[in-house]
Amino acid sequence: MLILGIDPGTQILGYSLLDTDAPTPQIVAMDVLYLKKIPEFNLRIQQIFHSTLRIIDSFHPDHLAIEAPFFGKNVQSMLKLGRAQGVAIAAAISRDLSITEYEPKVIKQHITGNGNASKQQVAVMLQSILNFDDTPKYFDATDALAVAYTAHLHLSDPVANIQQQLAPAKKKTHKSAKKQWSEFVLNNPDVIN
Repeated sequence: MLILGIDPGTQILGYSLLDTDAPTPQIVAMDVLYLKKIPEFNLRIQQIFHSTLRIIDSFHPDHLAIEAPFFGKNVQSMLKLGRAQGVAIAAAISRDLSITEYEPKVIKQHITGNGNASKQQVAVMLQSILNFDDTPKYFDATDALAVAYTAHLHLSDPVANIQQQLAPAKKKTHKSAKKQWSEFVLNNPDVIN
């Protein structure tokens, strides 16, 4: 299966393509759509739609995995992010792709074991898991790869996916990003060079 992962954004949209047919999933593409130079919001949305169609028509993925908008303090930003996600989904629907949506915390939990991991921690773990050297300029690309890899895990083991959804939620703890990173480094010495 070829999975298209998208980290939606109205300024930078990350995308990746992950081929899961090999024993170890292989990265086919990983990049971003840089939209900041497009001044009008509606033109950005149009660009997301057309670019997503172009990616689908070029690579012919079987599935779209997309990150769900997170609930933040800025309602306007959240609404814009939802629109970006919506047009990417519409492009996938127009090409008859199956679609899954994942919450950011679920993605981070699958990749790092910590639902509050930083973007950098996610990127480092993905480098270890998928064995690629070059870290992209924008973490939006590795976030898109994380979405695709999460879909791969869920689609390849639906029983584990159901068990995880039924498991009781862990009590939230609040740690600083610096402390989270320190714990990550201590618990994963083989990942950090």
